[in-house]
Amino acid sequence: MTTYGFVKVAAVSPRLKVADPLFNTQETEQLIKAADAAGAAVAVFPELGLTGYTCGDLFGQQLLLDKTIACLGLLLENTEDTDVLAVIGMPLAVNQKLYNCGAAIQHGQVLGIVPKLYPANYKEFYENRWFASGHTISQNMAQVEVLGKQVPFGEILFTCRQFKYCLGIEICEDLWTVVPSSSYMALNGANLTANLSASNDLVSKAGYRRQLVAQQSARCISGYIYASAGVHESTTDLVFGGDCIIAENGSILETSRRFHRDSAVIYSEIDVERLNSERQVNRTFTENYEIEGARKKFIRVEVSYNTIPSVEKAQFGRFVPRHPFIPDDLSSRHERCQEIFNIQVAGLAKRIEHTGMTSAVIGVSGGLDSTLALLVIAKTFKLLELPPQNIIAVTMPGFGTTETTFNNATKLMQSLQVNPHEISIVPACRQHFADIGLPEGVFDVTYENSQARERTQILMDLANKYNGLVVGTGDLSELALGWATYNGDHMSMYAVNCSIPKTLVKFLVQWIADNEVDESTRETLYNILNTPISPELLPPDANGEILQKTEEVVGPYELHDFFLYYAVRHGMAPRKILFLADVAFAGAYERDEIKKWLKTFYRRFFSQQFKRSCLPDGPKVGTISLSPRGDWRMPSDAEARLWLAELD
Repeated sequence: MTTYGFVKVAAVSPRLKVADPLFNTQETEQLIKAADAAGAAVAVFPELGLTGYTCGDLFGQQLLLDKTIACLGLLLENTEDTDVLAVIGMPLAVNQKLYNCGAAIQHGQVLGIVPKLYPANYKEFYENRWFASGHTISQNMAQVEVLGKQVPFGEILFTCRQFKYCLGIEICEDLWTVVPSSSYMALNGANLTANLSASNDLVSKAGYRRQLVAQQSARCISGYIYASAGVHESTTDLVFGGDCIIAENGSILETSRRFHRDSAVIYSEIDVERLNSERQVNRTFTENYEIEGARKKFIRVEVSYNTIPSVEKAQFGRFVPRHPFIPDDLSSRHERCQEIFNIQVAGLAKRIEHTGMTSAVIGVSGGLDSTLALLVIAKTFKLLELPPQNIIAVTMPGFGTTETTFNNATKLMQSLQVNPHEISIVPACRQHFADIGLPEGVFDVTYENSQARERTQILMDLANKYNGLVVGTGDLSELALGWATYNGDHMSMYAVNCSIPKTLVKFLVQWIADNEVDESTRETLYNILNTPISPELLPPDANGEILQKTEEVVGPYELHDFFLYYAVRHGMAPRKILFLADVAFAGAYERDEIKKWLKTFYRRFFSQQFKRSCLPDGPKVGTISLSPRGDWRMPSDAEARLWLAELD
């Protein structure tokens, strides 16, 4: 049995007949059984779903209330063989007051009942006419009799050790308050919130509602399961769309199609393991618990399951993006690229102003990384009203330089009107090889790294000559894998690409080509985009083409960026990362190939930390940075054995 820390949940909006508890109970029963068959651990239903939300003064009819309790008994009897924890909405009279409640049921038992704390009382909603607030009674009562049994009643947290979740319940308006009750629940351990709602639809309200759910899940670092009443509620004054939403830590995982005529169910897997890990490292969240008033007395109810189904690739419904650093939709991608480019430019501009440098020096290889860095410099100099001639752009052909990359570098420097330099490293390297006794024709790591260090020496010395700043070109993916020559391309005076992964570098260059440059530069940039990634430290093949292709040596960068995101950003275990990668890259890579490159990632990530321990400054642009000063503090001598063993 392997869950990988996921809990499958459902948000349900059933067909309904107003003031007909028997019909509504039968529909609810079928949907509970369907959710159970689908392997859901939790299923959330709408507010007052057993009666209908829009009963109005019929809530004052004892017949309706009595029938609802009787139908609850029928529902318990008919679902006692199901394993899912279902949270249903119903009215409940306690001490001659009526409460709008959410009842958690499982295995034919009522595990607990939670009253709504903030009955709506504005504009089109008049809940205070029928329902009392649950605040006072929750403080004075811990149990209530339902169907002849004492049941936990009040503010309750439902805890499941098997799935490691803690579920809190809030009802519709409770979310829309200044401080939602789910905030207190989260501070007291809840990592899932169930919201039973009857939120009507107005122009633009759906978008706001989904933002509200997403933001609350982010604020609480929690999963959020929201189920709202549908179109079969009374339309006397309002229309309900049956909006269902499943969110996790600020991201909406799944939504329903609104205004559906049939019962609707949406499913997704919430990663409670990820949520728990995020809370552990988020000191702001944990310190909020110490604030006076944050600690509330919640009733604790244990939840257990007869069966814990394994999470299988074929049944996994949650979408896992292949490129987690890159938004899927074009508008978000455009906004993301623009923001990153502006951050890079702003960081470099500040460093140039502070140092009083009048020039910038950069090595231009004709590859993606140096291209992006040069574009950042060009934009920065324009912003600071410095002449482009003060950009000392140096192409340094060596033993592996091909005509393609050399021409790309030359054309790019020309189109940007920078100060171009061409300095061959071949004579200097040959002299160096002779000095250290490296024989001709030996293409080892010494042969390769000597070239990288020779280029860095040239750039540093030119920076001294021109009162300039050496701008580094290495990216986040290279730093993670240690794919950089120590004190070679590893070193600079300011590294503008240091927190940008390779997959994102490509999209940035393409975005700049489409939005920031003239036609001549755009053509050159597209030529660079179509060139294989290579350090070009080994001689070309017989046709003069690139022989040394990085991804053939260390593996596909799209895989390594995927590994990096989940290993560093979310602290996931290797086995879970392997599972998610297998889901995301289905049809592109076989599981064994993914596993092979994941092992490579861990070996290199651990063994190459010493390079990251002494990185130059550079701007952080996203949630992941490997800077030793603020983001990633790791011993250079840590063992990878534990991580590799899990993959075996």
